[in-house]
Amino acid sequence: MKKYILVSALTAITVIGALLATAYFFGWHTNTVKVEHVNDLPVKGAMYTLNDDGEVIPLDFTKTASKVMDAVVHIKSTQAMDPRVARRSNPMDDYFGDDLFERFFGPQYRSQSPNQQPQEPEMRVGTGSGVVIQPDGYIVTNNHVIAEATDIEVTLHDNRSYKAKLIGMDPTTDLALLKIDVGNLPSLALVNSDAVQVGEWVMAVGNPFNLNSTVTAGIVSAKGRNINILREQFAVESFIQTDAAINPGNSGGALVNLEGNLIGINTAIASPTGSYSGYGFAIPSNIVSKVIEDLLEFGTVQRGFIGAMIRSVDQSLASEKGLERVQGVYVDSLVSDGGAEAAGIKPGDIITSIDGNTVNNSSALLETIARHRPGDKLNLTVDRKGTMKNFVVTLNNKNGDTSRVVKESPKKVESLLGAELAAVSSSTARKLDIQGGVQIKKLLPGVLRKQTTIQEGFIILRVNGKAVKDPEDLENRLNGNQGGVMLEGMYESKPGETYYYAFGL
Repeated sequence: MKKYILVSALTAITVIGALLATAYFFGWHTNTVKVEHVNDLPVKGAMYTLNDDGEVIPLDFTKTASKVMDAVVHIKSTQAMDPRVARRSNPMDDYFGDDLFERFFGPQYRSQSPNQQPQEPEMRVGTGSGVVIQPDGYIVTNNHVIAEATDIEVTLHDNRSYKAKLIGMDPTTDLALLKIDVGNLPSLALVNSDAVQVGEWVMAVGNPFNLNSTVTAGIVSAKGRNINILREQFAVESFIQTDAAINPGNSGGALVNLEGNLIGINTAIASPTGSYSGYGFAIPSNIVSKVIEDLLEFGTVQRGFIGAMIRSVDQSLASEKGLERVQGVYVDSLVSDGGAEAAGIKPGDIITSIDGNTVNNSSALLETIARHRPGDKLNLTVDRKGTMKNFVVTLNNKNGDTSRVVKESPKKVESLLGAELAAVSSSTARKLDIQGGVQIKKLLPGVLRKQTTIQEGFIILRVNGKAVKDPEDLENRLNGNQGGVMLEGMYESKPGETYYYAFGL
């Protein structure tokens, strides 16, 4: 009897346990699930580095990022394009475009009659980045970000937007200086880029693909890189190379060290796809500083030249010339009456150092020269067939003297139109059989570029039907005019053809 009672009790316990387990798994209980959040982990920094005192410290980018982002801006530049050019997408469109009749039957059959109003220019918008370098609104960016812009808009990190004024540009270094009318802005200090070391941690800050205030980190991969991206005469390329991610839209942004100081302006990438592939390039801050100082002081960049044709020494050149060294800068030839010739340097010399700093290639030499002005003196050490010699070279300007050029303030009419103007020379007037006129030497941001498709080189002969012979005449014709203006004139390359451009003031 006791045996049956024990079996029954065990069976009851088993059934009750099964029912309770089933109730729990199907949610028939009142307990809730508790998720615990941990705010302070025992290890906050996963990477470490050494400070200047050799102490091990956590590698932390957060403070640097918060400091730098406020000083990096988004730039939107608007360009006016000839509508006939803007809508052509391939060479066949270009060949069978609006000028088809002109190609076969001559200029008198242009598809658009000279007496017709020209088509409105089409607007193209590009974006990039910039860096505030002074609290009173001075911003440095790349020249290619704002080149040929009719309108430049700057948006700060706090989303405030301002129209920017172009202070100056230097295509040879791909730098430009802007100004916005606002004060007390966060800004970045430029530091000595010569002190930057390969392997040093850096951060790139900008606006890639319109993703504002993007921060990436990497190291300095190399220095003194020349990638032949600038097509200007006398271009200077001695980039800092980094593997911090840089993409379209980063141009003009900041490359900073871990202290948040500016060591370069991000400019280019090397990529088979057009997007980040591990190779980014920045203009060193020492070049940036010199260009900006020149633009503020003189209105234009002061370039010094040593007066020599040079190339980097490598194994191929050493074998060709029978040289014992494979580093340095080889002097191919000299410019007559240049600084190098006057100092005593000769073709075949190998420049090994400048102002006590070793130079291993022509990029490093050109970078150092680019940081000086005409009239400055540089100490060069050269290897002349195994003998080391020292020379003091005085830099000249491109005209062969040591004078510095101060850009004149634009005249009222030039500021109004957005153009650099000059009276047509007497020889050009005779060749074109005209009494005089005003030639557009260079187009700048202004009404001409924004409202018309006028091109550089155009010669203005009449304004609203009245003849003009020089810029003073042009200014008098435009004074007080607040309505429509019709310019009539010609291009030197197309004598006998008359063009008309209309715009409003």
